[in-house]
Amino acid sequence: MVLSEDLVILGDFMNSQLSGVKAGFLDLDGTIYLGGNLIDGALDFLKRCEERGVKRYFLSNNSSRSVEQYVAKLNKMGIPCVPEDVLLSTHDLLSWLSKNEITRTWAIATAGMRSMMEEVGITTKDNDPQYVVLGYDTEIDYEKISTASIHMHRGVPLVASHPDMVCPSPDGGLPDVGAYLAMLKVTTGQDPVHITGKPNPGMIMHKIVELGLNPAECAMVGDRLYTDMEMAVQAGCVSVLVLSGEATRSDLSESGMNVSVVVESVDELLR
Repeated sequence: MVLSEDLVILGDFMNSQLSGVKAGFLDLDGTIYLGGNLIDGALDFLKRCEERGVKRYFLSNNSSRSVEQYVAKLNKMGIPCVPEDVLLSTHDLLSWLSKNEITRTWAIATAGMRSMMEEVGITTKDNDPQYVVLGYDTEIDYEKISTASIHMHRGVPLVASHPDMVCPSPDGGLPDVGAYLAMLKVTTGQDPVHITGKPNPGMIMHKIVELGLNPAECAMVGDRLYTDMEMAVQAGCVSVLVLSGEATRSDLSESGMNVSVVVESVDELLR
């Protein structure tokens, strides 16, 4: 059913007002901001969340920054935010490493991501790593890549923070973890044994349980089909696709995926 040029409703009845939604998990890149610029209407949307009592959490697969760096960026943009509001693929990665008792790694990662790992006792430049860890490294250099490749040729397995192929920017998609994975595959012939972050529903389910909510009372708002929307489907949340980042209407049509709501941007939500 098509109600307007900007709104598509699929599956169970739901519209851009998101009636009955009590918590929103909001992607950042391509959803709340693009590069260093806020999406038009994003601040007003967040104010409407507050006015209607909708709890909001900022969710990102982008592992290039630490939680503190995300909080600082959002605050600088005029968005009130505390560390508890931010859920990153790095958190999911740290949980997986802890569960598997991994404390020694060689990490292709930014200083921000490495600091989060080291704070919980995981080495990031170990000469005898249990795993090579791949994050969205915007500070990548040849030493990190070549050393990781040598370790992988020796049989050290690889784990990645998330599967995103590109990072949205005002100038077009930039190489993300998925692109780095392709490079390492060509170089070593190896695939990661595990990929954390979206679309793994565990990234948000612990928070949904903590809030005492049913997944159907929560919305996942994002711009990617294969991460944001796939996670919403797997978690049983309301799936809200915004067209302000990566995905287009033709992408959605070609995917055959059913999402709850499609809007041009968050500016159309909760009105």
